[in-house]
This record gives sequence, C-alpha cells and structure tokens, in this order.
Amino acid sequence: MKQFALMGAAGYIAPRHLKAIKETGNNLVAAVDPFDSVGLMDSFFPECSFFKEFELFDRHLSRLKSDGCGVDFLSVCSPDYMHDAHIRYGLKLGANVISEKPLVLNPWNLDALEKAESESGKKVFTILQMRYHQSIIDLKNLVESGPKDKIYEMDLTYITSRGNWFFTSWKGDVNRSGGIATNIGIHFYDMLYWIFGEVKKSVVNVKSHDRVAGYIEFERARVRYFLSINADTLPAEILAKGQRIYRSFNLEGREIEFTDGFADLHTESYKNILQGEGFGIKEARKSIQIVYDIRNAIPVGLKGDYHPFASKKLAPHPFGWQV
Repeated sequence: MKQFALMGAAGYIAPRHLKAIKETGNNLVAAVDPFDSVGLMDSFFPECSFFKEFELFDRHLSRLKSDGCGVDFLSVCSPDYMHDAHIRYGLKLGANVISEKPLVLNPWNLDALEKAESESGKKVFTILQMRYHQSIIDLKNLVESGPKDKIYEMDLTYITSRGNWFFTSWKGDVNRSGGIATNIGIHFYDMLYWIFGEVKKSVVNVKSHDRVAGYIEFERARVRYFLSINADTLPAEILAKGQRIYRSFNLEGREIEFTDGFADLHTESYKNILQGEGFGIKEARKSIQIVYDIRNAIPVGLKGDYHPFASKKLAPHPFGWQV
C-alpha cells in the first residue's frame, strides 16, 4: 500500500483521483484546499487529514517524512497555473508526483521540470486518459495497420456548456488556465498526436473567450477542430434534447464513438503509474506545445479549410472583458 497526499481536494477533478487511489488499494493520508467543501472524502478516506492552509499541510507532511513514514505520491489537482509549483513541491518532498494535465502552461517550463525530476530521483506522471480509451486504442490500431501513405480527414467537435461562473473563476483567465484549447481540449490534442504523429501545420481560424476553431495537419491526418463552452454553439438537435454536451469525432464520414467509457480511466492511469508504466514529461510535451501555439496564434478568420462550426456567431463576453 502506497501513501498519498493530494493538493486541490475540492476541485472538479479531485473525485476521480480519490476513486483511483482507493480502487488501486492505496491510502490518502493528507489533503489540502483553500475551500472546505470536501465532504466527498468521507466516501473514500474518512481518516485523511485535511488542511485549508498550505503551510499546515506542508508541516504535516514534513513531520511524517521526519518520522520515516513520508508519502510515496503527491496527486496534484490544483488549478492549471499552479501545477508547475506543486509538482516541484512534491519532488522536494521526496515523493513521486501524479499531476492532472497540463503539467505546465509553457513548453520551456518542462525543461526545468525535467531537471528537477532528475535531481530528486523521483518521477513526474500526468493523466493522459484518452490513451486508455478503448475506442481511441482501436482507432490507433486501425491507422497503424492501414496504408502507410494514407492521410485521413477528420472533424473534431467538442462543446461542453459552461455558465457565467466560468468567467469569474480561474478557468476563465487565459493566464491561469491557458484558454479554451488548454482547459477543455488538451487531452484531445494529445490523442490526435498519439494517433496521427507530428504536427506539420497549425492554423487558428477563430479564438475567443468561449471557443477556438482551427486546422491542424498531422503526419497522417488533416483535422478541423471546434471547441466551445457556449451552449449556443450546440447543434439544434442536441439543444432540442435538452443536452448541454456534444462530442463528435468524425473520421471520413464515420463517427468514432467515445462519449462513454471515461468513468474508470483515471483508475486505469493510476494502475499503470503504480506499475511503472505511466506517462511522464516526455509524453506530455507535444500536446503542451500544440496548445501553446494555439494560444499564441493570431486567428486568420474564416479562411482555408475551416470547421463548419467556426462560422457560428461569436458571443460577447458576459462581463465585457477581452481575451
């Protein structure tokens, strides 16, 4: 049984990590979050020590370490912009680190993180759960077993509606979340790279506070993408059903279904990490570069081969802010 600590216990993604730690037969001894809405921990680790202040959390873990029972892993579920610092903290603590994606917001931060990892003798892992989704594995096998010179045509559409709260949270601040492409899409870009190879060309058609649309040419595919948090961009038939999430992965007219099958992918990720086979800094690098380039690209507008949803009317920021 490994001993875990967790940063960001009140966040959206924390329950998946709590479940993964529990289902892999390990123990959570300490957690921290400035917010105390963490009653869900009772379902997993009611004996876990909880702290609202980082300093007290650090003191507790330092005392455990000095007593010879320090934590083996630190799970990082904090806001995106804090990941780098919290990963470094875990390494200095003498623990391996499992961080939600993105590991960092800027590609060059990975170089310094690799150095810190090497100096610590511990490992940094990230959650790239799409690589464990059976539909995605099947697609990768299909591409690898198909004609080597074939270039696939694909449309990726992902709309996950968010309310106005989003824009007053850290997620609505591009400097803290990395923007829409990073915050809701980085696992999709990792999936595309994993299946189709290196990026040859990237064009951003539309980029705003609530959406991003563009075109990426990989070694084995030409991909038009549209990501949005605005419910008004949902297809009419989805709105008519009262649904607020829409995922479509269309490969040359064939719909790849991956809506289901996500429930246990964090647990699968933990299983592989605990067996020494998880994804680390090297595997995370490409997707971080892709979303960094999207974030810093100047949109070209509705030119070239753009996603059909890119022409949907842009919505003003609910509070009048500019991205």
